[in-house]
Amino acid sequence: MNELLRFSKFASLSLTLVFAFGACQKNLSVRNRGDENNFPTIFLWAWERPEDLEFVDSKRFGVAYLAQTLVLKGDRVVFNPRRQPLKVLPETKLIAVTRIESSKTTGESAELNLAQKEKLVELILKSREFKNISAIQIDFDAAVSEREFYRGLLQDLRKKLPDNIPLSMTALASFCLGDPWIADLPVDEAIPMIFRMGADNKPIRSFLSGGGDFTEPLCRKSYGIALDEPLEMKFQSSRRIYVFNAQAWTAKDVDFLKAKFPN
Repeated sequence: MNELLRFSKFASLSLTLVFAFGACQKNLSVRNRGDENNFPTIFLWAWERPEDLEFVDSKRFGVAYLAQTLVLKGDRVVFNPRRQPLKVLPETKLIAVTRIESSKTTGESAELNLAQKEKLVELILKSREFKNISAIQIDFDAAVSEREFYRGLLQDLRKKLPDNIPLSMTALASFCLGDPWIADLPVDEAIPMIFRMGADNKPIRSFLSGGGDFTEPLCRKSYGIALDEPLEMKFQSSRRIYVFNAQAWTAKDVDFLKAKFPN
């Protein structure tokens, strides 16, 4: 009887390890539609301000621009469209970014109901109507209590987007270092934001500068950095780089990135 009990425990442990390994393998093999569409290796984030990026080499650079900000308040979704002009070459790869704000930034609680989720999906899908949109990106610093709502939103978005359109999300760097909640999200990449990290800034920078890497596979496809926060670390050449600039982009800024990332 003791032998049978020991065998049962061993079999149970073995199955657990097999399933865990299988889940890990599944995550590692998630598609990256950005690579499938030959996206440039560097994307410039263009936030809410006038941007003239017609001078940018579209073979080396793409533009991820803030298309809209959607604010969850009570049972409503407040729609704030982009109001500033954006100029790019016709062949530039564009990613429409939707910023979502909720109680974490507004201080006002949101119901997070089905109607709000459906409205978010509707408005995010409409952001593709701007000429030349090649992908969708969501920027939402979801609180712990908002994660399941966010998961459902991403799942619904992925189902309604054409199969070849990439869906990406920004992620706090801490999410990519041992916080498993993003592991099974239906996105092509989770961009670790290695800037404006607050209390996490020093330990995470030290970890990355010492040769460490993100443990979550979805976060090992790209980097999110800022032009005004130099980062001393080895960048994997296979990963896409998204760059934030606190000011309007200039040719000098782009030349700096060309020198820093020559490949």
